[in-house]
Amino acid sequence: MKVTPEIERLTEVCKEHSSLDLSLYGKYDVKRGLRDINGKGVLAGLTQVSNVQATKIVDGQEVPCAGSLSYRGYDIKELTGGFIKDKRFGFEETAYLLLFGKLPDKEELKEFTDLLANQRSLPKNFTRDVIMKAPSSDIMNALSRSVLTLYSYDKNPDDISLPNVLRQCLNLISVFPLLSVYGYQAYNHFVRGKSLYIHNPKKELSTAENILRMLRPDKKYTALEAQILDIALILHMEHGGGNNSTFTTHVVSSSGTDTYSAIAAALGSLKGPKHGGANIKVVSMVQDMKKEVKDWEDEDEVRNYLKKLLHKEAFDRRGLIYGMGHAVYSVSDPRAEVFKGFVETLAKEKGRMKDYRLYSMVERLAPEVIAEERKIYKGVSANVDFYSGFVYSMLDLPLELFTPMFAVARIVGWSAHRMEELINTDKIIRPAYKNVLEPAAYVPLDER
Repeated sequence: MKVTPEIERLTEVCKEHSSLDLSLYGKYDVKRGLRDINGKGVLAGLTQVSNVQATKIVDGQEVPCAGSLSYRGYDIKELTGGFIKDKRFGFEETAYLLLFGKLPDKEELKEFTDLLANQRSLPKNFTRDVIMKAPSSDIMNALSRSVLTLYSYDKNPDDISLPNVLRQCLNLISVFPLLSVYGYQAYNHFVRGKSLYIHNPKKELSTAENILRMLRPDKKYTALEAQILDIALILHMEHGGGNNSTFTTHVVSSSGTDTYSAIAAALGSLKGPKHGGANIKVVSMVQDMKKEVKDWEDEDEVRNYLKKLLHKEAFDRRGLIYGMGHAVYSVSDPRAEVFKGFVETLAKEKGRMKDYRLYSMVERLAPEVIAEERKIYKGVSANVDFYSGFVYSMLDLPLELFTPMFAVARIVGWSAHRMEELINTDKIIRPAYKNVLEPAAYVPLDER
């Protein structure tokens, strides 16, 4: 069914009868987006999985501070720093930490890593019958379809006892890389007409190594590439209970539904460009900037382009500088700071230093331009999406896999929060919406 003139007319009717008087939000003290004017979220629950902090108390007043992120009490910079220092991969160890609340010892880590590795396979003929039968240009939608289809392959899909839910979550964590990469390979072959590569994962490799191995025709990757992808997955793994997709997980889990439905709902949330799809917007914005700005190292030219973005005169004309600002962080995003430490190293290896200097200039100039052009209620800094898209492009990940890579990481956080919801709450989440329409008297059909 196409969008016909009749559909367009009905859309206008829908808008006419659905548009609210926005001043009523202030009158009834409604927190739009469940956030106040300063961006602080409405307290809707309690969690021990992670903590996102962007303010501190000074002389009895709450003031912005450098952002911090901790997983189960452990600072993300210290965690990633430990993996880097030891020159080992941290995805599996961090997953254990988020799910079970403590850092594993060597024996526990080996057992958990083996558990994930042994589940890193799909049901017989699933790749052929599900992933390849209906390839999609949107890998997030393909991923959601695969997750919902896995319900049919589960002998006990609706059992929400904790051991069964944990079993399901561990399986999904293990197979998300396969579902994502195979989904892309199917699209690349059947839609774009390219060669088809379906490489099996290897049990002895880390999650990051297997992703690169399955994606690339020659299965080859450098140690630096795998290390940086591993760090990227860790940084995207969890971000508090209030982010849109994790809150979705809590909401849907609170209804008592099955794991596959809850995770599919979270995927639908993460797909949105205001959430997991933001790094694609950053890359596209910078590509447009490189076309429009003659000298990438001329600060005045770059500054003028950023002003055009805010004035809705450049790129997608939405008035946004993508990758700048965050719902919580104001002074800095700790994930972006960790990322930036690797970006320059990878840029040198890949011969992309000119791009790196442009990104660095935008990171420095954008907060100044935004402060000049807009009334802002809190500081603005680069967020994790600003650099992650650049990193993924240097890793030769196709644009179609940017958001699925986010999902490959965040499935761990969703799983930890689903378990937490089922363990502690047992109460369906149902906030209030105030009706602001006056009652209407029924009018018989012949009199309308």
